[in-house]
Amino acid sequence: MATPRKRVWVMVFIVLFIVFETVAYVSTTPRPTEQFFQLYVLGANRLAADYYPNDDPNIGVGDAVPWYLGVSNFMGSVQLVALRVKLGNQTIQPPNDQNATSSQAPVVMELQRVLQDNETWEFPFVWRILNATSAGGVTRILGLMVNNQTYPLVGVEARDGYDFRFIIELWTWSVDSNAFQFGWYAGPEQRVAWLQVWFNATAVP
Repeated sequence: MATPRKRVWVMVFIVLFIVFETVAYVSTTPRPTEQFFQLYVLGANRLAADYYPNDDPNIGVGDAVPWYLGVSNFMGSVQLVALRVKLGNQTIQPPNDQNATSSQAPVVMELQRVLQDNETWEFPFVWRILNATSAGGVTRILGLMVNNQTYPLVGVEARDGYDFRFIIELWTWSVDSNAFQFGWYAGPEQRVAWLQVWFNATAVP
């Protein structure tokens, strides 16, 4: 018959054995990596600042505004991505994170690229208002130039030229639907990434 002291030592041995096995399992079992993208927009000096010339958000016709757009792929696989750049105002709704729905603002341009795992795609995004009108207290932007390419618009407007905004959305290619989808899936969960930068067009004649 085991003495109380022997029973205690047996229990201690069992507990230590369980702890050792748990530590060994955790240290040798690879943890699942999180699958995600990183989307960003930087100002003229590749910083999260200096988004407007002379720090003035009032942009006139022909004023060049230099930004840098970037997206990084941390999905663990090669991905085909698209950046949809839209022009909105204060009343147009932005994307909805909870419902994973994109904004209904008109698309200015779309840029696509294949990204390797852990690859970052960063490029200059120099834009200027090419054509705009102002009448009756309403300013309409009719055309933009981005990286020396012209993009006509169907008159996005704002009261007195205030509170225009660029909305930048990340879309990814879905093999299942054979089409681009807003955001991406990490397992069963759909995630989205988007940015917006506000500006005014108050200097339109």
